Amino acid sequence: MTMKTAIYPGSFDPITLGHLNIIRRAAEIFDHLIVCVGYNSKKNPMFTAEERVALIRNVTQDLPNVEVEASDELLAHYAARKGACVVVKGLRAVSDFESEFTMSMINKKLNPNLDTMFLCAEEKYMYLSSSAVKELGIYDVELSDFLPSEVIEDFKARLNARR
Repeated sequence: MTMKTAIYPGSFDPITLGHLNIIRRAAEIFDHLIVCVGYNSKKNPMFTAEERVALIRNVTQDLPNVEVEASDELLAHYAARKGACVVVKGLRAVSDFESEFTMSMINKKLNPNLDTMFLCAEEKYMYLSSSAVKELGIYDVELSDFLPSEVIEDFKARLNARR
């Protein structure tokens, strides 16, 4: 039996409870899950890639089959190099599906061995995004329903440093 490796890519800036929910669920499905902090030219990250990797490692340390690393490599090529057969993407709404479906077709064209699996967000996380959390953080909203407890202090400190 071959080991099935999947990749869950994202910017994770910061990692939210919605992201963590997808990680936990994917870790139950696959033998090995790589959480890949990627580069997105459309975003101006709050945390460096190394900081995001450290935050994700901290909140996933209880998941022995989860590996966390950063890459600025094209996802289809990264997946081939890592021996991954599946990209896991979390979906919140139909609008997410449209862009993610297009990306899955591009990835399949570049790497014919790579499939994409969509996991729908649990209802309590459907509205949750890192962008929304950043906006809430500016107004000093209680963040325990949005971020893992281990991330909140780092997030608040970074927000305060940016002011």
